[in-house]
Amino acid sequence: MRQPRAIPSKARIDEPAARTPRAFETALAEPAPDVFEATPDDLADTDVAPPPRRRGGFWRNLALWTGGTLVSLGLGLAADRLIRDLFAAYDWLGWFGLGVLAVFVVALVVLTIREVIGIARLRTMDRLRDKAAAALIADDLPAAQKIVSELDGLYAERADLARARAGLKADAASILDGAELILTAERTLMAPLDARARALTASSARRVALVTAVAPRALIDIAFVVFESFRLARNLADLYGARPGFFGFIRLMGAIIAHLAVTGGLVLTDGVVEQLIGHGVAAKLSARLGEGVLNGLMTVRVGIAAIKLVRPLPFAARTSPVVSDFVADLGKVATDGKTK
Repeated sequence: MRQPRAIPSKARIDEPAARTPRAFETALAEPAPDVFEATPDDLADTDVAPPPRRRGGFWRNLALWTGGTLVSLGLGLAADRLIRDLFAAYDWLGWFGLGVLAVFVVALVVLTIREVIGIARLRTMDRLRDKAAAALIADDLPAAQKIVSELDGLYAERADLARARAGLKADAASILDGAELILTAERTLMAPLDARARALTASSARRVALVTAVAPRALIDIAFVVFESFRLARNLADLYGARPGFFGFIRLMGAIIAHLAVTGGLVLTDGVVEQLIGHGVAAKLSARLGEGVLNGLMTVRVGIAAIKLVRPLPFAARTSPVVSDFVADLGKVATDGKTK
């Protein structure tokens, strides 16, 4: 039996010839500088705009320092004049006033030291969070070990984290990867704190939703929302170990408001409305209950912003909380209020 045989076909005359590959000369190609890895000298000739400079910083600081100096001198002269007048009237009254002034000065020094320590704690949280993020990216084991050591010292007096700290020490000895050590520290130390922070935020949001739903005046709604937001931020800061003083707390609230403004947290998005509808809350709300739920969601946003600012580690191994995580809790509040 004859085997089939392939017969080559004749090349078509009108078919163009195959194009031979060509290469560009390497001398004509000039690589562009990498703006992410280039030095400032390399970026001098590029179109990358420099970061905007903060204007008015020098004059603002100068005004604060000179104004504070004048106020201090005025208070000192007033106290000196008062003590002299007391001594001129009666010697014992002058000594009594001098003793009261000494106690006041000591109390003022102690308060100042506490405020400085409180602000330093907030800066420590920011520094730890930034260093942890850098160690995660660079996979730097020595930096990660130093961060874990600082976290251990930060929570050394916390009895509720004693078991977590012991477990982290046992695991850290066998971890040779910097990023994994940061992730392990987050899973071990931050997990119980995150759970309690979520409970605090949900509880505060429920209180705001209930109180503002039954409050007769809008002014009462605003006052209670502000009060509850301040208390929630204070509780979250104490929970994570920041414990700011008065001026440190003012700085924290300013950072929270700035965070909300940058992330768009001052308004409700369509996603939140969809979550409300998806949980069947929208159909069950009256006008007052709906207003209470929206106020509760605003309190949730304040709590989430505070958690991100006072947490010593960034969210990497654990999921960052979002508003939709608390919609179900507020839905239960609205449903209970509707049935009552």
